[in-house]
Amino acid sequence: MQEDVDIVGLSVLSGSHVELARAVVDELAARGAGDVAVVLVGTVPAADHEALRALGIRRVFTPSDYRLIDIITALVELVE
Repeated sequence: MQEDVDIVGLSVLSGSHVELARAVVDELAARGAGDVAVVLVGTVPAADHEALRALGIRRVFTPSDYRLIDIITALVELVE
C-alpha cells in the first residue's frame, strides 16, 4: 500500500492457491486496497480458475502461459 502498486502477483506451487488468494484479497480489502489487481501464477488446475476469479483474482497464469509478450500484454491490460 505504501508503494501504491497496481498489481500484486502471487506465485503458488504448494496447492494452497485458493486459501492464499482468499487471504491476500481479504487483507487488501481490509486495508482499503481492494482495487489492486491480484494475479496468481503456478500449477493451478483449470477446475480452480473459476473459484479464484470469484475471490477476485484478476488473472491466473499457468505453465502453459510461457510467452513473455503475452504475459506482459495481459498485465498492462489489467492496469489500463
